Amino acid sequence: MSTAADQTRPLYGWYGDDFTGATDTLSTWAEQGYRALLFLKMPTAEQLQAAGPLDAIGIAGATRSMAPETASHELEIAAQFFVAQGVDILHYKCCSTFDSAPHVGSIGEAIRTLRRHFPNPFVPIVGGQPNLGRYCLFGNLFAVAGTGSTVYRIDRHPTMSVHPVTPMTEADLRKHLAAQGVERIGLIDYRSYEADAVDAELEASLKNNADASLFDVSRVADLAVIGRLINSQKRAGPMLAVGPSSVAQALTAASDRKAKTTSRTAAPQHKGPVLALVGSLSPVTRAQVEAAQGYEKLNVDPRKLIEQPDYREAIKQQTLRLLAAGDVMLVTERPDGAPQQAEQTAMATGQLLRAIMQDATVSRLVVAGGDTSSHAIAALDIWGLSYRGPMVPGAPLCRVHSADPKLDGIDIVLKGGQMGSVTFFENVSGAHRLR
Repeated sequence: MSTAADQTRPLYGWYGDDFTGATDTLSTWAEQGYRALLFLKMPTAEQLQAAGPLDAIGIAGATRSMAPETASHELEIAAQFFVAQGVDILHYKCCSTFDSAPHVGSIGEAIRTLRRHFPNPFVPIVGGQPNLGRYCLFGNLFAVAGTGSTVYRIDRHPTMSVHPVTPMTEADLRKHLAAQGVERIGLIDYRSYEADAVDAELEASLKNNADASLFDVSRVADLAVIGRLINSQKRAGPMLAVGPSSVAQALTAASDRKAKTTSRTAAPQHKGPVLALVGSLSPVTRAQVEAAQGYEKLNVDPRKLIEQPDYREAIKQQTLRLLAAGDVMLVTERPDGAPQQAEQTAMATGQLLRAIMQDATVSRLVVAGGDTSSHAIAALDIWGLSYRGPMVPGAPLCRVHSADPKLDGIDIVLKGGQMGSVTFFENVSGAHRLR
């Protein structure tokens, strides 16, 4: 039975390794009627009070693009915050394609840092997310390349296998994470879910003192089984769980706790143009850009954006003029060869967005690209996001919470490179006019 303290403290926390994925987890809880809010940095006491009682509390980070030492420092602060909130489960929300490496975005470093504060010996890793076309079979990760397309083993995926920063060259997640220092990972084979052998497999994994237990995910029905097993181990103390938003999906699927609110969609407070900022080099996103109708498109040269302050001002002024007439899309140009100075480009793009938003009035802001989203939104005076309604799987429509009245209440969509159909940008720009 829940205690009085349980009624006021969040029982679940999540830390997103980038902003786009963190909003997907937000929507998972909110769509099931739970009180959830995503903070974009460590909240102040005033912001926590403004958020009110929460069932699930999130922090959007950028560890996916950080070196291990930097990420460890960030996660140490986050872990202390979640411990103070009293959460039973801390979910380290990584990308659904698990793209990471020992030198950048290390999931292994995240596990080592967070386990010091969440000492439960059971560390579940949920290996797939079927609603995004991500599957884990016998420990190997598979993913679609765009909505409704062919499923590829991740090391043969046309995008993720050649990712410019963290190419996925190993499909076996046990080997992939072992290279990041998580060497003993037990596998919970998906065949055991229907053979009534899953409890025994988990017990064997724990007896072998595994550093973590990787769960296969072959279909949506597997998630309720995984959620039940995670809940069964909570008695051993505060727990760290790792994986995409399927961790939250598993827990909500297995929960018998009644939600305290109902999911609802509110109309935007502002009417006006849409501003889209596209930093993703993903072929999926680039095809969406080519197909987008109704936007004035401006190409942005990343080198000039970094090196020439006058160039940023010129792009800003041109954007403001075009927004006065309709929707605008800013598209970072594709560099020759492999992208260089990726973090500098993302930060400069964020400063451009900040400069534009100081003078622009928009009803909806769309940012495409995981690293781009993290840096771009961090540059704005936004302290939190709440769920407003569905858009596409993995990229929900959210509401901005800000002390700046020009930002507070506007719509925002943060889209990862692989998310959405070819008509994504048209759907985003048209939906707000139908309300």
